[in-house]
Amino acid sequence: MKHSTNQQTRRGRGPARRIGRTLALVLPVVLVLSGTLAVTRVNWSGNSSSSVLTASDAIDDAKGAAAVHRAPQDVLRDQLLAELQEENPGEVLTHLQQAVTERPSLAEHCVSIARALGKAAVRVYGPSRAQSYARPVCDTSFASGVAAVHS
Repeated sequence: MKHSTNQQTRRGRGPARRIGRTLALVLPVVLVLSGTLAVTRVNWSGNSSSSVLTASDAIDDAKGAAAVHRAPQDVLRDQLLAELQEENPGEVLTHLQQAVTERPSLAEHCVSIARALGKAAVRVYGPSRAQSYARPVCDTSFASGVAAVHS
């Protein structure tokens, strides 16, 4: 005795199979998105007055972080200029040379940083005293900066 079977179901083309495949593709996406949205609504900072983070806020924060990121040579220059207020230019030039030795990518900016240090040293120490600290760091650019302000 032969049993009759539906040929369409045997080939896997029935409606239940299509619904199952659709759910298998869509359900993980829905779960990930709903989980992500749930996490962004949690107040992780512990500050009850903070507002709920939205996706557009996260994008704005990412743009703000990119704008705050500064080039390494700018950070080094500002750090050394601040250090010049506390220490003599000889120490600061030593720190510049060490930074360039540690990070060779800063070498191409060494001249401009040393020149800025020379100009700042004139403002802090005066031209003759600032010139006394000059030495051949970054192709004597410190002395060049001192001379630029002095002349």
